[in-house]
Amino acid sequence: MATRTQGLYINLPVADLARTRAFYEGLGFEIDPRFSDDKVIAVVLGAQQVAMLLRREFFQTFTDRPVNDPREGVQCLVAIQFGSRAEVDAIVEAARAHGGAEGHAAEDYGFMYQRAF
Repeated sequence: MATRTQGLYINLPVADLARTRAFYEGLGFEIDPRFSDDKVIAVVLGAQQVAMLLRREFFQTFTDRPVNDPREGVQCLVAIQFGSRAEVDAIVEAARAHGGAEGHAAEDYGFMYQRAF
């Protein structure tokens, strides 16, 4: 029998919670108020899929290990799937319009099209 989860909650540190909230709301994502306060916002990615975005100081309380500075290294890569190339392009353009930066050029593998921000 394969292991299956009931949901996915990705926890990531952020420097500016208000700016982060404005960014994700600008992309059209819902913020779940049940799990959001002045230390964390819960961005609903899909059914039972949530990005928990925590102020860096609050995130640090969950681990004894150092939290990477995102300007100097990569802590995590997260991929989200959309239904079409047009939807991928639209979300990346929306991210750029709301202050995001594209990580590298688009890549088309035939079976998969990807962009990063």
